[in-house]
Amino acid sequence: MFGPQIPTVTVSEISDETYLLDVREDDEWTAGHAPGAHHLPMMELPARLAEVPTDRDVAVICRSGGRSAQVVAYLLRNGWEQVSNVAGGMGDWAAAGRQVVGSDGQPGRVL
Repeated sequence: MFGPQIPTVTVSEISDETYLLDVREDDEWTAGHAPGAHHLPMMELPARLAEVPTDRDVAVICRSGGRSAQVVAYLLRNGWEQVSNVAGGMGDWAAAGRQVVGSDGQPGRVL
């Protein structure tokens, strides 16, 4: 759908050293997110661009991969080199058995 110009990683390729950037909306984040992920809603990205590191691998995640692919394209156009889209998003994250937590620290769910 997005073509080969968008670098992609699978959930299993994401290491603890990867900066996981969750670009979903507040309600999606509150319901459930990956532990250690950094929340930055897609529409806030231009104003908060300096928060995204340029010196390490960044994996961008959303619910299914559409919004995160757009964010990866935006970051690439703005000078980021070590950035990838998480294939399948949080849906694949949860399906792979990776932990999902709510904002209250309890087990979460993917909206």
